[in-house]
Amino acid sequence: MASDRSYGARLALSEEACCWYPERWTLDGPEPYAVPLPAAQPEEPDCELLPLADGQVLIHRRVAGHHAFSLLYPAGPGTGERPLGGIDRADVSLLPPAPGGLCAFALGRGPRSTSVWLVAGGGVLVPQHLAEVPGRCTGGSWLDRTGRLLALDRELDGRTKTVVVDLRRGGETSPLLQITERSDDRLLLADPDSGLLLLRSDAPGEERLGWGVLGSTWPVRFPDCLRPAGWSEATPFAVQPGQVLTPEACAVAFRVDGRGGAGRPWVGVWRPAERRLREFPAPEGWLPGAGLWTRDGELRLPYATPQVPCGLARVRPSGSA
Repeated sequence: MASDRSYGARLALSEEACCWYPERWTLDGPEPYAVPLPAAQPEEPDCELLPLADGQVLIHRRVAGHHAFSLLYPAGPGTGERPLGGIDRADVSLLPPAPGGLCAFALGRGPRSTSVWLVAGGGVLVPQHLAEVPGRCTGGSWLDRTGRLLALDRELDGRTKTVVVDLRRGGETSPLLQITERSDDRLLLADPDSGLLLLRSDAPGEERLGWGVLGSTWPVRFPDCLRPAGWSEATPFAVQPGQVLTPEACAVAFRVDGRGGAGRPWVGVWRPAERRLREFPAPEGWLPGAGLWTRDGELRLPYATPQVPCGLARVRPSGSA
């Protein structure tokens, strides 16, 4: 999903040609519609896509240890492609969509450190190296609306803690999550509007889902309703926007997987103030872990079936769908 929720992108499988190709979904109109963006060659199923707010789609391809980036866009009856260069690192992955929706960033992991790269946008020659962070970093959550503060889960000296990387100060780092000295603490989702943070930590004695508030002195809370009970894991994937300074009322959508990955994933909806997790059956063909909230509290879930190749299911937390 683009950061402004205007576009989505996925790899689609052509049944006729038996090959993968990028597909852009337009999501901000009355009905969603898909635009195929096949390049000159079929894509590998492990390439990454990231839609930008201007309608272009960034594609990350892995080619013999080299990581290449290009922008794809509709061009008449075909697809235009603008190469952006590449990164020579063994392990590279795209970061979540950046605020503003016109820039894209990636992590490059090395044996002792992790680099942060600007790979699209910014009006500069890309890829551009922005920061080098000691340790192995994963995850990625934006903490502000300017694209300056990036939270990463850093594994260092046998422990995983979330740190904040200031991209305008050469990658200067500061701690964000350190619940106890001996706990592994990972940030799963952050909402700059409300300040709500969703995290996973073993500080309570076992791995639990918890929540806190950015910049607050409140302790992290671990609600019982987010403990596994008949399911193996719940993973947050979308936060209701526009809930300024009201983290308790902010709705969060979860992908809920059954034990051992059995069965189709469910959709969970939770607010800190409600102290319960509402569960909804996912639509057939749901692209698991994808979705967006509207400001008025409607959850929209993209799905694709043979009958509806580009669909958007709408769920209201009251239970109607």
